[in-house]
Amino acid sequence: MGIEIKGNKVLYPVAGVGLGAVAAGIRKTGRLDLLLVTLREGTRVGAVFTRNRFCAAPVQICREHLSQNLPRALIINTGCANAGTGQAGRADALQTCAEVAAQLGLSTQAVLPFSTGVILERLPMKPLLEGIPLAVGQLRADAWEEAARAIMTTDTFPKSASRQMTLQGRRVTLTGISKGAGMIRPNMATLLSFIATDACISAPLLQQLTRDVADQTFNRITVDGDTSTNDSFLVVATGEAGNEEIARVDEAYEQLFEAVSALALELAHAIIRDGEGATKFITVQVEGGRDEAECLQVAYAISHSPLVKTAFFASDPNLGRILAAIGYAGIMDLNVEGILLYLDEVLVSEDGGRASSYREEEGQRVMARPEITVRVVLGRGTATARVWTCDLSHEYVSINADYRS
Repeated sequence: MGIEIKGNKVLYPVAGVGLGAVAAGIRKTGRLDLLLVTLREGTRVGAVFTRNRFCAAPVQICREHLSQNLPRALIINTGCANAGTGQAGRADALQTCAEVAAQLGLSTQAVLPFSTGVILERLPMKPLLEGIPLAVGQLRADAWEEAARAIMTTDTFPKSASRQMTLQGRRVTLTGISKGAGMIRPNMATLLSFIATDACISAPLLQQLTRDVADQTFNRITVDGDTSTNDSFLVVATGEAGNEEIARVDEAYEQLFEAVSALALELAHAIIRDGEGATKFITVQVEGGRDEAECLQVAYAISHSPLVKTAFFASDPNLGRILAAIGYAGIMDLNVEGILLYLDEVLVSEDGGRASSYREEEGQRVMARPEITVRVVLGRGTATARVWTCDLSHEYVSINADYRS
């Protein structure tokens, strides 16, 4: 039986996963900020991490521990990213793992640490270490809502998703949580996201699934074009559903991949909807490219343009800004006269200029909508790519200017 939360959402427990969330006082008092996740023995884990060269100490430790052992526990704190902290930060992350291991009777290498929050500050170890036994005491299977709240930073609402499916005649459960609202232009996955399933799948295939899911979901969202130092995305499979182990790419794998992708996309979209100061959810779809890579070049040029994003915030159909972004995306042999630009159903540009049918009042009408699709047809091939982003408002500046206060 699942947990009913706001919006009639049900979060199903995943067999083999325990969750304990507590308010440890890591940065602010009275809010959940420490999450412990336990995994049954034999759980497989797929993981992708930030490619930021200044990756945080916990990311470094996670990579090392994953190469040595099958994880049995995750420990996640908010309020401090433990990034830009050098060897001292590594020591803090390892001490955190050691304390979790001592509490649960595990090896230190069986614990994966994750942190999110302010960069260039040491972890406040006293409240963190004191919070770990409290989290152990709170462990239960149905704490997904609290878990989603415990990993929030500037998020305004917890991000969670859950579903069940039939796989090889067995009922399989998937439940996941994410956090993120700013510093979002993932270069692997996005900030912190954890999806758990009780399906049985081999470790190599789970890693392949995790990477491919990230590429199609979390790697297609952007709020501000900044890649975090702490980005981490995990898919854990406990194997408790009792299905035959998925050991090759077959129909069962494709079914599981589709289900995990749909859940991850729901979480990724929630991050964009909660983008710092965002008022618009914007889909940028680029079609007719020679390959997916150049479609993404154009989509990100549009999505990262401050001029485009502020025009959307103001509902100002100053749509030449989109043409300019397409033009500087880096496709040097682009024929601008072959490009079509649409705003939802409205044709804005063709033949290298304003479409003869376009009227500014139509652009204004579309720009006022809370959800908008920018559609670009390059006319160079058959490739397509889609990116999701948001507008840029006064509030984004205020949130980030006051982030540490």
